[in-house]
Amino acid sequence: MDTTHTDEQQRSAAARRRRELLEAADRVVLRDGPQASMNAIAAEAGITKPILYRHFGDKGGLYRALAKRHTDALLSALRTALDAPAERRERVEATLDTYLAAIEALPEVYRFLMHPSEDAHQPEQGFDVGRHSAPLLRRLGEELATVIAERIDLGPGSEQLARVWGHGIVGMMHAAGDWWLGERPCSRQQLVSSLADLLWGRLAAADDREDGPGF
Repeated sequence: MDTTHTDEQQRSAAARRRRELLEAADRVVLRDGPQASMNAIAAEAGITKPILYRHFGDKGGLYRALAKRHTDALLSALRTALDAPAERRERVEATLDTYLAAIEALPEVYRFLMHPSEDAHQPEQGFDVGRHSAPLLRRLGEELATVIAERIDLGPGSEQLARVWGHGIVGMMHAAGDWWLGERPCSRQQLVSSLADLLWGRLAAADDREDGPGF
């Protein structure tokens, strides 16, 4: 018996099943936002809650899997914006707009990932928002820091400065985007332009790295 082939089939089946469960969870989150419960997700997937726990452990495990799924997609979109054949200011604005467009397109998913449930009667639904969302934001910050370090010549201490910029820009996008999504005080383009103005001074002055892809 070819145990290697059997193991590969089992891993493939498990990965496919996990993907199907995450798609079911996405559908519930799109409908219910932060109030999405394990019971509702299990029902959507046509399984019992213990089976859902077997795949993800608890709601925190499911949250982390969903966060990775959506963060991977967002990072891919941000990379595309950064790689676009355009002037630097246009790429800065396109990157900001890509983030804001993502949270605008899926507001309930955003709220599920970034805000705990406000339903005090169902503690299973709640999250310690700092414990769960901070790693997601740190990952975005580190990824952006890598892009900055690869593309822009920041002089002495460039690696540390790139991390400062990466985490600072992500913090700005998150805070401004969260406020904007809740209050809608201006158009998305107005917010993009204002945030780009805030960033532009040092970004405009910095040279591209000679050995990098340019920014």
